[in-house]
Amino acid sequence: MPNALKEAKHAHCSCGKVEMEVLGPPIMSGVCYCDDCQSGARQIEALPNSPRVMGPDGGTQAVLYRKDRVTCTKGADLLKGFRIKEKTATNRMVATCCNSAMTMSFADQRHWVPVYRERFVDAAPPLEMRICTKYKPAGVTLADDVPNFPGYPPVLMWRLVKAWVPMLLGR
Repeated sequence: MPNALKEAKHAHCSCGKVEMEVLGPPIMSGVCYCDDCQSGARQIEALPNSPRVMGPDGGTQAVLYRKDRVTCTKGADLLKGFRIKEKTATNRMVATCCNSAMTMSFADQRHWVPVYRERFVDAAPPLEMRICTKYKPAGVTLADDVPNFPGYPPVLMWRLVKAWVPMLLGR
């Protein structure tokens, strides 16, 4: 196993009953402002005692990892999926013990898993980009510390493809 995969990062819910382990480098660490992320964040934040999901600027921070490198190591039975629309492929996985947003899963077999950045026990990977900024709330001015993209940038699509090919080859 390559050295990068030996080093694990850990994430957990706010009460510690659900724990995740991620291996290797992330595909991307960013903030999304799309309507679905904002709606999903509001839905989760409306749950009793839920920690914040959406930042004050309307963005939701997540770190994308290959699906085969994310494992729930404790409390998997406490995870529940929330959908903003009945037929959407996206489930926002919440630790029901404390209503912490943990990850997203997809019914359409996407090869990546977004892990909510606030859940990392270890230092979360540094922020690399903001996406779907055309949906940010009115009056929000974004910092220019990382690139801000109005939609899904080609660099993100390229990173997703680069992560997918080794998975196809079993690497």
